[in-house]
Amino acid sequence: MAASMKNRLLIFKLRRLQVSNITRQIPKNRSVSTIPRAIVYDTYGDPKSVLRLQETEIPSVGDEEVKIQMMAAPINPADLNTIQGQYPFKPAMPAIGGFEGVGRIEEVGRQVKSLKPGDLVIPSINGLGTWRNQLVCKSAEVMTFPSGTPLLFACTIRVNMCTAYRMLKDFEELQPGDCVIQNAANSGAGQSVIQIAAARGIKTVNIVRDRPDFEDLSSYLQNLGATVVTTEAQLRQSEKILMQNLPKPKLALNAVGGKSCFTLLKHLQPTGTMVTYGGMSRQPVMVPTSSLIFSDVKVRGYWMSRWHEQNKDSEEAKCMINELCNWAKDEKVRPPKHKLHPIQDFKLAVENAMTDFQTEKQILRLDD
Repeated sequence: MAASMKNRLLIFKLRRLQVSNITRQIPKNRSVSTIPRAIVYDTYGDPKSVLRLQETEIPSVGDEEVKIQMMAAPINPADLNTIQGQYPFKPAMPAIGGFEGVGRIEEVGRQVKSLKPGDLVIPSINGLGTWRNQLVCKSAEVMTFPSGTPLLFACTIRVNMCTAYRMLKDFEELQPGDCVIQNAANSGAGQSVIQIAAARGIKTVNIVRDRPDFEDLSSYLQNLGATVVTTEAQLRQSEKILMQNLPKPKLALNAVGGKSCFTLLKHLQPTGTMVTYGGMSRQPVMVPTSSLIFSDVKVRGYWMSRWHEQNKDSEEAKCMINELCNWAKDEKVRPPKHKLHPIQDFKLAVENAMTDFQTEKQILRLDD
């Protein structure tokens, strides 16, 4: 009971604390304030083996730099793929894990005008290395977000939420009442697609792998805003019933690859677009010749890291973050289902993140 109560209190703090009272919740004499620690690796390999927690040195703050107390950071597939050496981003060794997270500014350099101590920030660049409790970086490498945004939402916004937002915006002109079909619907990005689509009045057909707890998962995704939740087998058997009140999808989102693409393309309307942003099956994207010739479908790829790199200082990037955060404040989108881990329990968090049929986002609590 005590452990359960402690976990609920941790979740409440991260979700609801505002800038004005966060400082009071983290006493100045806590060890995290004086002992910088990071989750590091020296070589590519199995994250469960190559990662370690170690004390680090923090440089003094330069004129254009800021010092940040990191508060929370998730473990995403891209983080694990990077550690495995299977991701295009190749950090210099030794490296610190983590692409996204949320932190609080503690100190600013003399020439920094856009940030001040107490500001809450998220990364604005790729590869900042967020799995640590303290860091010093250039002020341009982080950005603020609207006040009142739940912190667990902010710490997970940059990867999955932004990916879903851009895919629903950049490939087809979707209007309220239109339909999107996707596989891997229970993934972090898939859940983000469901919520953003629902906020925009767009219907979704959501394909997941068959599993013992399918009914529970289906109810959870429907509570997020999913129109239809199904497995590929169910969709083949009951296609007319499941799709009878829906228009043909204009957009298909593929995170699996292989034969799963056949199912997406079968239901995609002529001239529609299939966007591939992941390859969980580790199989090539398969496209029937008939889909190209007779349906004139478009087959595209998407990588959020490239978009961030090309648009890091753009108004479009700021507008995206602001709109997502405002939706979160209005509870139109919500933080992912999650499990919090203190930084010293990172091995358990990584192991959980690598488990099949995992629907909880593993989040490192860095201010413990």
